[in-house]
Amino acid sequence: MTPSDAARSLLKAETARARRGARPAVLLGLGALVLAVAQAGAAALALAAALEGRLAGTAIAVFAVAALLRAGLGIASELRGVDAGAAARRRLRTEGMARVLGTPASGVASGDLAAALADGVEAFDGLHARWAAAVIQAVAGPVLIGAVVLAADPWAGLVLLAAGLFVPAGMAVAGIGAGAAARRQFRAMSRLQARFLDRVRGLSTIVLAGRTDAEAAALQAAAAELGRRTLRVLRIAFLSSAALDLAAVVALTVLAMRYGGALLTGTLADPAAAIFVLLLVPEFFAPLRAFAAAYQDRMHASGAAEALSALPPAPVPAPPQQVRAVTARGVTIAFENVRVSYDPARPAALDGLSFRVPAGQTLVLAGPSGAGKSTVFAVLLGFVTPHSGRVTVNGAPLDALVPEARRRLIGWVGQRPHLFAATIRENIRFARPDASDAELEEAAKAARVTDFAAHLPLGLDTKVGEGGYGISGGEAQRVAVARAFLRNAPLLLLDEPTAHLDPATEADLLDSLRRLAMGRTVIVASHSTAAHAWAGVRLDLRDGRAAPAASAA
Repeated sequence: MTPSDAARSLLKAETARARRGARPAVLLGLGALVLAVAQAGAAALALAAALEGRLAGTAIAVFAVAALLRAGLGIASELRGVDAGAAARRRLRTEGMARVLGTPASGVASGDLAAALADGVEAFDGLHARWAAAVIQAVAGPVLIGAVVLAADPWAGLVLLAAGLFVPAGMAVAGIGAGAAARRQFRAMSRLQARFLDRVRGLSTIVLAGRTDAEAAALQAAAAELGRRTLRVLRIAFLSSAALDLAAVVALTVLAMRYGGALLTGTLADPAAAIFVLLLVPEFFAPLRAFAAAYQDRMHASGAAEALSALPPAPVPAPPQQVRAVTARGVTIAFENVRVSYDPARPAALDGLSFRVPAGQTLVLAGPSGAGKSTVFAVLLGFVTPHSGRVTVNGAPLDALVPEARRRLIGWVGQRPHLFAATIRENIRFARPDASDAELEEAAKAARVTDFAAHLPLGLDTKVGEGGYGISGGEAQRVAVARAFLRNAPLLLLDEPTAHLDPATEADLLDSLRRLAMGRTVIVASHSTAAHAWAGVRLDLRDGRAAPAASAA
């Protein structure tokens, strides 16, 4: 399915869902229109009586009651639309996050993900909150009012219906360009947001490279493009509104010419009927005006559908199959002729890779960058699904495990651990939120986090910035090791855990990792000679294939 087909499919599905959810709002809106007819009739009787020098108290009372009821139904309809929009945003954001978290290694830029899950989801609010109800009322409302006017004055009814048919034609002409303009405007906004987010994250690199002026100019150009796209959307919106206003003015002018002179001279046979028809002209065009305003909501949703449909597909759940007594027997990992390819035009990342790590043993993955070490971890973590072959845990297929079982199996330490803007204690507890304070402090001590935390103002309660700002790389790595201690998983994955560390810090960290690895199945990928000295088996990878294994002494 092409991206445009996927976007159309998403928009079609959301439109159908929005129409089903809009039924209460439509009924409330149509009820308000019925009250508008009653209100116009009461006002016409009151004004006709005033022209004759009488006071129509009953008509005035009916007008007031209808006005109050109509206002109540209007508020209820608006609230129902707001609830529908909020529910749709929650659902879309939940589904989007599930798709992103289900395939974290999707390759979609973080800026594009942020734009899709933030502005892309928000753009669907109007589709559910206003447009779905407005499109039904735009048909039913004028038909209802037109039928009433037709009964009161057939000639006036025909004038209104003719003017009403002109509005969709004019809006359709404008709408052809509105959809394309809205999609281009949303793409321009997404590009600007993604570029800005990426540049903020790489600000230090930009400054050190002396590219601040060039990047500022590029951002300014992207912002200017967004401004031009937005103005085009507004121009088309004004054209659509102009068609509606023109039809309303023509209809009102024709009817005013028909009734006006006779009404002023007092020769009109039924003044109340004439006033009634004139008062219903704005009510006839009100649903069409609401539809014209809500049409922009659909255009915004059309533009956002492309971004949301580009999110990675949700993973297909496999039949759950529990691994029995994992902690009692340990974890045995086996790759059997596994093949993974990210791009058909490039060599496979893993090309028929096979190996086995018995429970309680350590496997050291060696090889140059791009040999496939990170892909092995991505497969085990569930970020990548092999195209062929299989991966087993204690003989059970890895993809048959329920997600919670897989998460309980694995402890992970990467080369660049992410620390959140929180205290050191909170960053460690992230691995197991239900852990006691004693267990957390024991994990911090085992990872030697307490060694450097003792010199901080608040110890483990000292706050660090996002990404570990405020502590060194070695200290951040210790926090990651403390997380692994606290998680206490039987399978430990270590991806370049000592990268970018000086020899002394590396030796201390490896000592903590040795204690962490005791009794666990460990797979470690590293270029470090010291890491290769671990007791275990070394597997050399070349172009996604395994070279003959040798002892890692």
